[in-house]
Amino acid sequence: MNPKHSSTSAIDTDVLIAGGGPCGLMLAIELGKRGVRCLLVDSKPDTAFNPQANATQARTMEHFRRLGFAHEIRAMGLPPDHPTDIAYFTRYTQHELARIELPTAAQAMVQIKSMSGDWSAAELPHRVSQKFVEQVLLRHAKACPSVDIRFGCSLTAFQDHGDRVTAQLQPEGADAPLSVRAQFLVGADGARSMVRRTLGIAWGGESGIQREFMGGKMLAIYLRAPDFHAQLQAKKAWMYVAVNHQRRAFMASVDGVNEFAFHAAVHADEDADQWTPDDAKRVFAQAMGADIDIEILSMRTWLAGHALVADRFGGGRVFIAGDAAHLFTPTGGLGYNTAVEDAVNLGWKLASVVRGQAPLALLDSYEAERRPLAIRNTQYARHFADSVGMFKAHAVLEDRSEAGDAERQLASEHLNRHARLEFNIPGVTFGGRYDGSPVIADDGSPAPEDHPNRYQPTAKPGGRPPHAWLADGRSLYDLFHSEWTLLVLGDAPPSAAAFESEAKALGLDLRLLQLADAALASLYTLYQAPLVLIRPDQVVAWRGASAKHAGRVLRQVMGQRAV
Repeated sequence: MNPKHSSTSAIDTDVLIAGGGPCGLMLAIELGKRGVRCLLVDSKPDTAFNPQANATQARTMEHFRRLGFAHEIRAMGLPPDHPTDIAYFTRYTQHELARIELPTAAQAMVQIKSMSGDWSAAELPHRVSQKFVEQVLLRHAKACPSVDIRFGCSLTAFQDHGDRVTAQLQPEGADAPLSVRAQFLVGADGARSMVRRTLGIAWGGESGIQREFMGGKMLAIYLRAPDFHAQLQAKKAWMYVAVNHQRRAFMASVDGVNEFAFHAAVHADEDADQWTPDDAKRVFAQAMGADIDIEILSMRTWLAGHALVADRFGGGRVFIAGDAAHLFTPTGGLGYNTAVEDAVNLGWKLASVVRGQAPLALLDSYEAERRPLAIRNTQYARHFADSVGMFKAHAVLEDRSEAGDAERQLASEHLNRHARLEFNIPGVTFGGRYDGSPVIADDGSPAPEDHPNRYQPTAKPGGRPPHAWLADGRSLYDLFHSEWTLLVLGDAPPSAAAFESEAKALGLDLRLLQLADAALASLYTLYQAPLVLIRPDQVVAWRGASAKHAGRVLRQVMGQRAV
């Protein structure tokens, strides 16, 4: 029965999701769009109040576009004409040291149509607080009839029986627990994941990395500062970074008006867990370089310096994803975006198994594909954190003297290089690959260089399909089917009939997309094959010159057997 209409204490569903953050909500949408029953629970009363992550990368925006709500996300957060620059200062009211200028939301929608090379994409990044993203995700998850969302409800226990998972839930304020029977359980339940701990999965990687900044304890303040822009002597930005010997900090604009997410380094001899709002105001003033009125909406401490990935991404019928599977230092904004792609990857695979289109073996490819990507991304985040956090800010940096001028010049050179390293990252965003995956039909061609600031479009199986804008203004991605697409290119392509017949026999929803327009000759050159198989998560699964082995290819990419 549909869990949404269950009024008893026993719930029967296909997938139980623990965790209602971006990963859990995105997974619910991926499953709900495919008609798979799922129950999502979270102990919180609602979606996030605090801003948390503040940057949605371009690849994540492409997935939001695939699901039909990228425009809703882009309309949230900063006003459309608000700058999205990242600016570095000694203190916010004093010397500007460096700046990387980036397009506003309105400019991004126009500029993306003419961008090529590294930034050939359907979407550009968007600066928006996670709290707003979660509101959109929740609305779209709730719109799926097969999805049941229950905030204020905790997962307290579970057991994998081999052919099913049973679990106990405790709704807030209820005397009796709820029993759940599901085919699968996904723990998207955060850094302290109950699911991961119950499975006995350890962390691998590094933690406790110490730096002057972005390593160690940090103080987070969600605040209102109505006079901030009036006091600012420089152009508006989206993120403001304070670099001085007294207090390192960064602050992202939440609404473009007066709400900000402020994060400051805590010194080794300070006990920030005992700080009062007055202490928080003092720390903010140190970064500001002036006393201005602020209203503290919330404050907490957190630890930077993580580059952790779980040793396993699950076991049996239980999986972990998002922060339950990997922990990042937030440089580069990679944690939340990696979590969204976990859900994208796992969603279509779970749906395929639940619907009887694929064997359980398909789910083994989730860890095989996502764990190496998590290791890659945590290392990039660490590299960015080292670049900014190991930079030593000396007291002379603020002196109004020749020595101060010289120190600021050195800081400017370093921070301008760093800004481009951390915030112009098409290689990180688009270059993630699933080479070596058992469900990717590799063609033996060489993989491109993996570089954070450079991206080489390639249709080598295992990566993002090369993007193009069509003559009518649509993105090529807009023509891809929501499930499987066979892209047919060229003026005289080989017959694709074998793929159609084999897909029908396997119960796969595959559609042909034939593009023979002369204007798209460059697309054929880019894909380097007349037939290209695109997965539901918009990853190239196979490419070739004929459909001769269509059956073997489709069986491999669905986890049935290797080619």
